Amino acid sequence: MAMRDRPEGHRLTLTEQARRAQLIAVTIEQVAAKGYAGTTLVGIAQAAGITKAAIFYHFESKDSLIDAAYGHVITAMTGEVAAEIQDADPSDGPAVYALAMVKHFHEHPQHARMIVEAGNRGGFDYEPETRWGPLAHLIDAAAHARGGVVVDARTLAVITGGAIDAIVAEGLHDPAFRMMRAANQLSALIDAALTPRAESHS
Repeated sequence: MAMRDRPEGHRLTLTEQARRAQLIAVTIEQVAAKGYAGTTLVGIAQAAGITKAAIFYHFESKDSLIDAAYGHVITAMTGEVAAEIQDADPSDGPAVYALAMVKHFHEHPQHARMIVEAGNRGGFDYEPETRWGPLAHLIDAAAHARGGVVVDARTLAVITGGAIDAIVAEGLHDPAFRMMRAANQLSALIDAALTPRAESHS
């Protein structure tokens, strides 16, 4: 069944915007709980209190709806992290990044599961630099702000990204795991890596 045609340039009404937002929220819940394979349009429709046919007014297919939900998660995550970094001193940017990332997923575990499922599903291929690149820039800026500390920004960014992934994964696996304590320890390690070492004198 095809999505209902709309006139070119059609602007969504407030009701249509609200319905799309509801469908995206329900889809995130369904994917987080059941995985991509276990999520169906019938299940989404039932959870949203509408018919399956009504979904096609807003989205062409299950994949297009899940793509929209994934995009919403990424936008929410990057928006929150960017806001935290903007308010931070450049010298603290990398540590703030790590804390903000873990905090977001700690407060929104469904977002973390959505991203994991998207990765398992495939179809979201990206160049590795899109992941570590922005953090490497933050690391370079922090090193400059701290007096020109010499650091391998790419390596530290890759290590930090892997540590964030591990912390979030452990938190999803074990709700008792103290994610924010781990995030604070990671933040301290990043700070230490960017702290100028006093030269030893014989």
